[in-house]
Amino acid sequence: MAPQQYFIGDAINKPAIHHESFQKLWETKWRAPCAMGVYPFMFGSLTDFEPIAQSLIAAGLKPPYDWDVYASHFFPFAETLVATAEEALASGNREKASEYFLRASAVYRIGRFPAIRTEKQREAWRLGKEVFYKGAGLMEFPIREVLVGHRYKKEGEGDVIPVNLLVPEGEGKKPVVLIFTGLDGHRTELAVWQRGWLEKGVATVVVEIPGTGDSPADAKDPESPDRQWSSVLDWIAEQDQLDERRVVVWGFSTGGYYSLRAGHTHADRLLGVVSQGGGCHHMFDREWLSKVNVLEFPFDLANALAFKWGYASLDEFIQEAGKFSLVNDGTLEKKSCAVLLVNGKEDEIFPIEDLYVALEHGGPKLARAVAGKKHMGEPEAFFIILEWIHGLLGLDGDFMSQMRGLPSKMKY
Repeated sequence: MAPQQYFIGDAINKPAIHHESFQKLWETKWRAPCAMGVYPFMFGSLTDFEPIAQSLIAAGLKPPYDWDVYASHFFPFAETLVATAEEALASGNREKASEYFLRASAVYRIGRFPAIRTEKQREAWRLGKEVFYKGAGLMEFPIREVLVGHRYKKEGEGDVIPVNLLVPEGEGKKPVVLIFTGLDGHRTELAVWQRGWLEKGVATVVVEIPGTGDSPADAKDPESPDRQWSSVLDWIAEQDQLDERRVVVWGFSTGGYYSLRAGHTHADRLLGVVSQGGGCHHMFDREWLSKVNVLEFPFDLANALAFKWGYASLDEFIQEAGKFSLVNDGTLEKKSCAVLLVNGKEDEIFPIEDLYVALEHGGPKLARAVAGKKHMGEPEAFFIILEWIHGLLGLDGDFMSQMRGLPSKMKY
């Protein structure tokens, strides 16, 4: 049952201006983060995206988007960046080549944003991965892809779970931050966090959630993530360099829903979990899903969530969405590991009510609602989370160096 009124109040009935056209999206919501190199433009450059935006604006794109037409605007620009990367590599400039491959991956990423729903977006995802791993492989500390066997798969699910892996050098088993990606942010961009953890002596594994990226899990099965995480955690336990006793999950946005679930379904295998911006119950309300297509999210959020959870239509998803609630299925009543919940109080993607719902069920949890911030509670949320993980893993506490080290400005 939905609250009589959500915390965001009348905002739920006020469509955001960026839904009027791509021009409004670019000018009022996306250009500023693009200039800063932050979500969703990780590894990207304003120099690359400005002409793409102008191309989309000149074409008059606006909702409802034709996603193949939308995606097609990005390909020529990405191909130019790839050509520059190849030239740099041929001349021996590995640093420049790496940057340009990663910049190309950022362009392909926004082309397949926010969900891989069409053939052209699938092509953007494929090509984006290809150039990402070329660029990541040229880094000082290369990020590599590992195909983890999905030993607990059910019929119809895929055989492997692709992950990013980066492990510090040196003797002994390393603690692990296991990153659960979100609805639109996949392993090719959440990789932005991996170098910082490496410098703290922490290994990172980045994995996609069901219904996104290359996750093999059955998107419609509420228990499919449990099988996927069991396969990943078994694999971690088998690695000589990784400490299975010190695994902390950090779930981003929709990934926060999955990290909260994992904190209860795999409590004995995890040291702790962070749910940043994740929901658990009211995110599936009919009243909520019927409104959020035109709120904070850049595009049609409810439709993208329906697609992610394996439904052909929003109406069908709304009818069955309650089966994914962590309240309705009893998940939150189970024993949990250490849990940290963080979100912005003004969230228009997943209601802040879900943070409080999680606190009302099961064992005690830590939580922080960031006043005056929308989805994810950024940037304050990052400091809260990093400090908590540092304490949990017994690190040096200098999390500010990790924030300063996030790649945001391109060199070339």
